[in-house]
Amino acid sequence: MQALHNIDPSATLNTVVSLFFAFVFGSVIGLERQVRQRTAGLRTNALVAVGAAVFVDLSMRMNGVEGSARVVSNVITGVGFLGAGAIMKEGINVTGLNTAATLWGSAAVGACAGASFIVEAALATLFVLASNTLLRPVVNHINRSPLSSASAEATYHVYALCRRGDQSDVRERMVQLLDDAHYPVRTVHKNHLGLRDTEIEAVLYATSVDGQELEAAVQRIEQLPGVLQAYWNAGSAHTG
Repeated sequence: MQALHNIDPSATLNTVVSLFFAFVFGSVIGLERQVRQRTAGLRTNALVAVGAAVFVDLSMRMNGVEGSARVVSNVITGVGFLGAGAIMKEGINVTGLNTAATLWGSAAVGACAGASFIVEAALATLFVLASNTLLRPVVNHINRSPLSSASAEATYHVYALCRRGDQSDVRERMVQLLDDAHYPVRTVHKNHLGLRDTEIEAVLYATSVDGQELEAAVQRIEQLPGVLQAYWNAGSAHTG
């Protein structure tokens, strides 16, 4: 009969309101992600918000404010593990960080709603949406801006396309030429292209370069026997 004893119309109504707003706010956040076809979309964000609200609301009814504080900390940890599954690393590129952070934001919204702080949940929703929408043009503008080779911090890569039979000699001479130009090589990778050619990629230690100096070194690499083409560029990690 404990189940009947736990029925409290007033508390149940409060739970319904909390879960309703958690569902609505989580869906609003997820809708923006769904439109942009991100990994965690409408349903995922709604479920995270509702789940967080259920745990917080239940803990408040069972243990009061102190108990809910412990549950909130556990929700943060649990959603952290969930978000980690959305993060992928491919070479120097990292994707999914924004998706993981959005899930964390949805959990925070749900926790606010579960604790009956509806206005705070609404404000949190607005700020999560603002982060994913209003800041996007700013990020795109920064990403499209050209890097200053004199001062920008970036990872610099030098490439040499050569015949496969010459790859060992080209690699050794390429590293030596870059070292002579005061651009020591951190790592070297080889990528086979077709049946005859190989692309040698040298990643430099330098975080800034003199464009003319590096271009001169690349031209010397291009003149090596067996080299078909040589070039360089600056790369950095991206989030999404």
